[in-house]
Amino acid sequence: MNTLIAIYPYKSKGLWVFDDPKVGLIQEPFVSGADVIIDRMTLHIADAAMGFRLLFSATPFPGFMAQFHWRREEMGGNWYYSRDLSIEGWLCPALFKYFDVAPQTIYAKFEPKAA
Repeated sequence: MNTLIAIYPYKSKGLWVFDDPKVGLIQEPFVSGADVIIDRMTLHIADAAMGFRLLFSATPFPGFMAQFHWRREEMGGNWYYSRDLSIEGWLCPALFKYFDVAPQTIYAKFEPKAA
């Protein structure tokens, strides 16, 4: 299992979604605050709605931009909180396509696709 994961979210019908055929996900949506976090974290990316690269890991990596701390489990997914953004976001059970257990902290970097 990779420790640094890359996905490429984009907007479809007003929702942030991503595809990862390697793990069986097509147009998997971000909802319940995770979408708001993406809106805020992609303000610096031109045409982010057309797609951007989201790198994430359960361990810190050079250049990470945000930390999300585990709060609680709910409905098979997990709530994470960003102190810097003062917001919670829910990550659905698709999280377990990338991690065996919900990480205590998720580190992330939001950047243009061509970066």
